[in-house]
Order: sequence, then C-alpha cells, then structure tokens
Amino acid sequence: MASMLLRQRRISALGVSRILQAVNGDSFRLEPESKCETIASLGVRIRNCSSGNGTAKFDFTDLTRPHTWYPNARKKNRKVFLHVGPTNSGKTYHALKRLESSPSGIYCGPLRLLAWEVAKRLNKAKVPCDLITGQEKEEVDGAKHKAVTVEMADITSDYQCAVIDEIQMLGCRTRGFSFTRALLGIAADELHLCGDAAAVPLIQELLKVTGDDVQVQSYERLLPLVPLELPLGSFSNIRTGDCIVSFSRKEIYRLKKKIETGGSHLCSVVYGSLPPQTRTRQATMFNDESSEFDVLVASDAIGMGLNLNISRIIFSSLQKFDGLEMRDLTIPEIKQIAGRAGRYGSKFPWGEVTCLDAADLPLLHSSLKSASPILEQAGVFPSFDLIYMYSRLKPKRGLYRLLEDFLENAKLSENYFFANCEEMLKVAAVIDGLPLSLHDKYLFCISPVDMNDEISSQGLKQFAETYAKKGLVHLREIFTPGTLEVPKTPTALKELESIHKVLELYVWLSFRLDESFPDHELASSQKTICSLLIEEFLERLGWQKPRSRKLTSITSLNSLIENKKGRYFCDQI
Repeated sequence: MASMLLRQRRISALGVSRILQAVNGDSFRLEPESKCETIASLGVRIRNCSSGNGTAKFDFTDLTRPHTWYPNARKKNRKVFLHVGPTNSGKTYHALKRLESSPSGIYCGPLRLLAWEVAKRLNKAKVPCDLITGQEKEEVDGAKHKAVTVEMADITSDYQCAVIDEIQMLGCRTRGFSFTRALLGIAADELHLCGDAAAVPLIQELLKVTGDDVQVQSYERLLPLVPLELPLGSFSNIRTGDCIVSFSRKEIYRLKKKIETGGSHLCSVVYGSLPPQTRTRQATMFNDESSEFDVLVASDAIGMGLNLNISRIIFSSLQKFDGLEMRDLTIPEIKQIAGRAGRYGSKFPWGEVTCLDAADLPLLHSSLKSASPILEQAGVFPSFDLIYMYSRLKPKRGLYRLLEDFLENAKLSENYFFANCEEMLKVAAVIDGLPLSLHDKYLFCISPVDMNDEISSQGLKQFAETYAKKGLVHLREIFTPGTLEVPKTPTALKELESIHKVLELYVWLSFRLDESFPDHELASSQKTICSLLIEEFLERLGWQKPRSRKLTSITSLNSLIENKKGRYFCDQI
C-alpha cells in the first residue's frame, strides 16, 4: 500500500534559494540571503564576506571555545541551579514551580510530549504559555512563557527563568549538541537544569568560563524502588499496573498477544515509532483505572516523557540492538527505565522491578546499586553560519564533502565531542546532486527524516526533488489520491507508521519553508488521521478478526473525529 503512495520523480535543473535565519530552531522565519553579514554568534566580526580576495582571516574550524558563540547569554551573570536526583524524585517539579512563578520563562524538554505537558500545565495555572516544537507552534495571547523541544530553544530572547530537562543528555552522541547549545546559549537570569547527578562535574567545568553562579540541589526518590529477587516466572503472574519492557517492536506485539491470550488483562503499547498522539492516548488508557487496559508493553521510550502509573517494571531482556550490535543496557539506561515504577501520586506505595529471565537479575541488581558513570564530554555541532563561512574557502564542494572536511579538520577542547552526524551525511549524499542552495541542503539535512526507513527516506527525496524543480511542493503531488484504512497486520501497521513520518516531515518543512510547502493544514490533518488509524489497530489488538464496523468515506478531519467508529478513509489529497 505505502509503496503506491509515493510517486517517482526525476531530478530537476531548477533551484530555489533561501537562507534559513535559524535552522537550529531559533525561529521559523526565513530571510533573503545577504552577501555581507556579521555573525555575532560566532564571537567574531566578519566583514566584506563577498570581497572575493580569498583571504581567510579566521579559522572557522576552531571550536575550542563554544561559549563565545552566544553573546546574549554572556552578557548575563546567570544563576544556575542544578536539580539532580533519580527518577521520581520531584526535581523537575520544583524547577517548574519556579518557572511558573517567574514573569517570563522557557522550558526545554527532550520530547514533544514533555513540552506539551508543560505548556498544558502552565496554561491551566493561568500562566499563558506558547508551545513550540519542530512540528507545531501554538501561540497564546499575552504569553511570556514558552514550552519547547530543546532543539527549538530560543537563544535570542531574554528570560527571567529557563528550565532544561534531562540535562545529562548533553552527553548523547546524536542529540547532545542541542542540550549544550541550550546550556551555553539561553539568556536567562535563572537557569534550572534537571537530570542525573552524573552530569554535575562536567557542567561545573563547562560553566567555569561563563561567569555563571552554579548551585547544586540534590533530591531523593519520593517512593522506594524495590528490586525483586525472583524473575516473573509464568505470564499468569502478570498483574494490574505491570509494564513489560522490550527493545524489539516485533517482541512487543508478541508479548502483548501472549499476555492477552491469558484472558485476564488487556495491554496498552508504547514504542518510539508510534506517533506521539498515539503514545499519549495509549498511556492515558493505561493510567485510567476505569479502563480495561491495565498492563503496559513498551520499549525504552517510557524512559522519559510520559507520566505512567506503573507498579512493576519487568525487563524482557537487558540487551538491545543499538544500530550496530547487540549490547548490554548501560547503568543509566537500566536506572532510567526501572525508575519509572512507583510514580509519586499513583495508587502504588512503592515501585518494583524484575526480569523475565533469572539470568538477567545480577546485572539488574548491580546496576541499580551503582552510580551512573560521570559524564566527561558534551556534544557540539557546527552551526550553519560556520558551515557557510567554511564553504567560502571551498566553493566547489558539495555539502557532503564540506561536512566531512569540516569535521576532519575541526579542533575541539577536551570537554567536547562532535555529535554523530551520520544521518545528516546520508541525507547530504542523496540531495547533493540537486540544484539547491547550501542553506536549503542544510535544512533538509537537519530535518526529522528517518533514513533507515525506506518510505520516509523516499518521501524526503521526493520533497527535495520537487522543491528543486518548482520551488513549490503540494502534498497531492507526492501522495497518490486514494484511501487509507485501519491496518490488518503488523506489516501494514509499520507502513502506516512510515507514512506518518512522511507527513510529519512535510509539516516540519512547512514551518520553515511555508510558501514552498503550503499544505500545512492538510498534512497536519492527515497526520492525525494516521494516528487514529494506528490507534484503532491497537484497540482491535491487531491479530484478532476486525469487528464488523464500517464508516463511509469522509471529507474532513472533524467528521473523522465525530465518527470514530471503525474503518476510516483518508480523504482525497
């Protein structure tokens, strides 16, 4: 089905050039390219950029002092509060209370779900708060607060208070640079950092040169976490409030079927490739005591971003495939997931954790007793400004070669590492032959495409080709008119998840190239339809014979929501 939705297009010879004012998330606005510009964020002044004399006055590969890239933040004597402790210790709660009481502020979270939850919380408390993520922008009248995903952190504005959640992720090989940018770049009088104590020494070292005042506040778990001495044993021992954690999508559905075959429980499921809306609804069903769905089967996606009333975490395995090899879970991974049991405020007085296999118990117990390894480095990545200036020294190089050369020649201090840019290089290799500006190529490279997903990567390629040819990408030119329906097999479900990724990519591009990707509302509504179709599959348990309910073709999202009674059709697009 999905393969028929994407049409094949040839590479065109027409390029449309724009410059992204803030591709790393400072703004959705786009500005015309200027031949001469001053790049204050680099801490240097560059004049007469188009003089053509070829003289390199600055070493753009010298990244040893990244704190100088953010002059707005360096003008402030920031008070930095490190809220550190285990999961379910209340550290983020205290930081958010300070944010709520501040005249202005920004919350930066690792997931859209977290940003959404904070925006909802502040607005409910009569504190107007905007929601800004890579795929959505909901503005509230009079708002002086923002809840954003960390990649969208605004480093151009001044705030009374800022909160960065899960700050230990600055050591993440793929996303760490976004947390480092927020840490060094947000101009706030008070900066509250929430996360694991393992990040404290590194953050203190990084902020020695910024003149910030750093204070550490430690927290303990609000409810005890008890590692059990025995494995689960029979699946007949599953009980209400349990969460079985697996690291394979196929295994998640196998476990769900096995548990439900017993006839005593129904399972909600949560894993990374589910649309965020679907994950939220699945979590809501599990948390609802009146719901029939009283057991959760999930991936490590539950490690952060969802408030779940879990009594007991059961690891199906303590090994996962990380994209390269099978490996044991790290101490932080085990503690982050296990700590989700025993949420404060739930009906469970404590949390428990065990495994399916008795052979995994020694690693589980030793990990829970051990401190997380101290972080030694924070991620950084060259901004577009740096890549642009570097390209002037090598004007005949494509973006792929520029990135390779830049990363090979760049110099870092011992406190930093380069974030893994494998995904960016994969995109650059695909689109480098298109007649697009360097700015546009960089934009496509930082988009949320999954290059390991054939349908998602094909969608990006077709968006880029159509944009290069016409400068205008209508959704109907990418998707074949037809119908989408509730998937009947796990394979069909996976295809629908991939289609959701393509629609999400279109929405992301429409925020940044709004005139060229004008069908934002249509893509958003189709994305929501995909989420509802996936949810319907999950409600039908997937492998059971679909109930004989049918819904005739619809023409709007409203009618879809009002008639959520079975088979949904995607309106003609």
